Amino acid sequence: MEKNKKELHVAALCNGTAIDHIPSERVFDVVTLLGLEKLGNPITIGSNLESKKMGKKGIIKIADKFFAEDEINKIALIAPRVILNIIKDYEVVEKKRVELPHIIKGIAKCSNPKCITNNEPMQTCFEVRDNERELRCHYCDVKINRTDIELL
Repeated sequence: MEKNKKELHVAALCNGTAIDHIPSERVFDVVTLLGLEKLGNPITIGSNLESKKMGKKGIIKIADKFFAEDEINKIALIAPRVILNIIKDYEVVEKKRVELPHIIKGIAKCSNPKCITNNEPMQTCFEVRDNERELRCHYCDVKINRTDIELL
């Protein structure tokens, strides 16, 4: 092997899901959001990897796990440029970008301390507005900039 050649060695995935182009600072938020720490499946997590498009990026590979579309689309809330790769028999059979749903339930916290969701045991609910730049709380109408979202 040449001394000047740079290579990244990550085990190939036989079957499963690879979540690519995650901003490095959001990799572990994605892990938490999808509940990956509770899975028994083999998981490979890469962070601060070189990327021509992003500078630095993260990737998560989950063996033998395929997510429902609504689960994956939650990622768009915190990492809107993620690319999802579905892998079967070591081949990418489907590649798609995540999309932000119109309604977000139970994953973000309302910033209004007087909101009922912060004072009663109930699920948060937000409507995505303003060209996906802000969320509006269904209960108290508080608007939250997407960059200021706090995950539950």
